[in-house]
Order: sequence, then C-alpha cells, then structure tokens
Amino acid sequence: MALLYSLLWRFLLVLVRVKRAVVSWLQIRLRSWRGRLWEGTITALLLPVAVSEFPDYQKKANPNVNVEPVRGNRAVGSRARWLSDGQSLEKLPAHIGFMVAEEELSFTDVANLVVWCMAVGVSYVSVYDNHGIFQKSSSRLQEEILRQQQSLLGIDESKYDVELLNNSRDKQQHFVVSCRSTVKVLSPEDGKHTIVQAAKKLCHSVENKERSSKDISVSMLDVLLRESKNIPDPELVVKFGPVNSTLGFLPWHIRLTEFISLPSHRNISYEDLLRALQRYGACQQRLGQ
Repeated sequence: MALLYSLLWRFLLVLVRVKRAVVSWLQIRLRSWRGRLWEGTITALLLPVAVSEFPDYQKKANPNVNVEPVRGNRAVGSRARWLSDGQSLEKLPAHIGFMVAEEELSFTDVANLVVWCMAVGVSYVSVYDNHGIFQKSSSRLQEEILRQQQSLLGIDESKYDVELLNNSRDKQQHFVVSCRSTVKVLSPEDGKHTIVQAAKKLCHSVENKERSSKDISVSMLDVLLRESKNIPDPELVVKFGPVNSTLGFLPWHIRLTEFISLPSHRNISYEDLLRALQRYGACQQRLGQ
C-alpha cells in the first residue's frame, strides 16, 4: 500500500510540473499573439497615410528613386526604439547569458538575441549549450550574427566588426561585436573544469613554494577564476527549454544571477526578450541582506 501511495504521489507531481510548463508556454504565446494583433490593427489604420512609403509605389511614381534609404530609415527607427527600450528599463544587465537546453539549436534565433542585446545596450553576452555545439561552431554563429546585424539593424559590417579572439590563457572562444558588446561562447568545459584547473594551479604554486598553504582560500581561488574569465558575472541568465537545471553553466559565477525560463529559443521574438528584461528590471535582489 505504501508503494502505491508513493507511485500516486510521484504521478501527481509530474502532472503539476506538466501543468506549469503548459501554462507558462500558453501565457507567452498569448502575449505574443496579442502583440501581433495590435501591430496589425495599427498598420491597417495607418495604411492610407503610409502607402507612399512602400517601395512599389515609389518605383511607379519615380522609376529612378532608390528604395534602400527607406529600408535604412526603418532600421534606424528600430535601433532608436530598441535603444529607448533599454534606457527605459529600471535596470539593464551588463552581462546576460543565454542557456539553451534544447535538442534542436537555431543559430539564427540565437544571433537575433545577440543583436537585440547589442541594440538595447548590453555589454556582454554569453551563449551556452550543454553539448558545446555553439562553441564548436562559433565561426558559424559569428557569421550568422553578422547577417542578422545587417538585416535587423541595417548596419554596414565595416562599422560593427565581429572579431574572433584567440587567447592562449583562455581557451574559451569569444568575439567582440562592435566596440561595446562582447559575445562569449561557453560549454560545460568552462564550468567545473575551469574550477578544477584553477585549484590545480593554486596547489602547484604551493608545491613550488610560490605561495604558502595559508594563502589557499576562497578569495584566492576567486581571483584565479576572474583572471581566466575577464568578464563580469552574469546578472541575468535566460534559460530555454523544459530542463529545470543550470546544466553546469558557470557554477562559480552565478551566485547572484537571476534566472528566467522561457519555453524555447526557436522563433523567439524581440518582445519575448524585452519582457524577460522587464521582469529582471522589476525583481528585487536582496544580496543576502
């Protein structure tokens, strides 16, 4: 009888978790659908006024007109809107991490997230998946960011360079996107493995009498880990997928990190990212007080 009760209890827990996941997914999709419906209504109301802005109309009115400036103006408008959104937030994370806990990875959607973060003013972006696929294919991600950068922001590649950096001290792959945004591609090897390497380095220094055994402390280990990362701790990590786990994402650096879960990174919209940033801006972090 006790075994039957135990099985029944576990079954009820599974039903509760499934219900929570379904409700969360429906809430996000409902908000996205409402946003699209509102945009469509506004577009229909303004259509008679804005008809002269369409490229086909311009071509008929003046065959020599160049429609590229119109696209450029739209990109400028989008950039201005996204920057305004970033400035309107109560607080904006300097470092945001994207942790993808899904089997099928979309380089285009992740590139969109990176470009939107650039647009709102985030300085550091980390991309992580449990199998290290993004890190192994960092060049592909790099190229996709360039394409989406030009598509979404309308910015020439010469103005916003994406440069892959190789550092002998830091085997992680990272690249600078423009003059203010840094993207770091992480894998599980950059989590616990980095802590082990730092601990070994500290022990070897004691063995070689470079340090005393009394110098071994949490703060000393923290200093060694900061040297290898060279970026601030992530204030916000957005997790995609049904797995309720950090999956080894920088265990040393997320003590004060706010985690927000979304059902999937595939077909993610800017509004989804903005809502996550608004949730982070509204949260109160006690920091142990």
